[in-house]
Amino acid sequence: MVSSIYDFTLKDINGQDTSLEQYKGKYLLIVNVASKCGFTPQYEGLETLHREFGSQLAVLGFPCNQFRHQEPGDENEIKSFCSLTYQVSFPLFAKVDVNGKETTPLYSFLKQEKPGIMGTQAIKWNFTKFLVSPEGKVLKRYAPNVEPEDIRQDLAKLLKV
Repeated sequence: MVSSIYDFTLKDINGQDTSLEQYKGKYLLIVNVASKCGFTPQYEGLETLHREFGSQLAVLGFPCNQFRHQEPGDENEIKSFCSLTYQVSFPLFAKVDVNGKETTPLYSFLKQEKPGIMGTQAIKWNFTKFLVSPEGKVLKRYAPNVEPEDIRQDLAKLLKV
């Protein structure tokens, strides 16, 4: 039974099993990402947050192809695009489903812990973001149109910087 975000192990972008327990003690910003989305430029802001708060924050990107097939490539293509286009250095994971019967258990957990507007659990689009405390509590859910710079203000308060 899952009791914490740290109970999850997922495949990273290289196919290696990665336990989220390694991030215990840090804030997490978990984002479903896509390379061909109108919000794709948010990679730049996510990378800025990662670099600025990296000792206290881990940005984790989960590619998803469920929204108008905006992440059509395989893991190698995704990794290459993110590295070459946005110099992404934060951890990326293998493609996941965030909705439907194949929803990865991590996203089932996140949606249950922090439903969207009016209690809906479905992820509405790419670049939905979840902020998780160092203790593993899901603190906040951000809509896709919330820019990483706007999340920076919340992080600055929490991290007291």
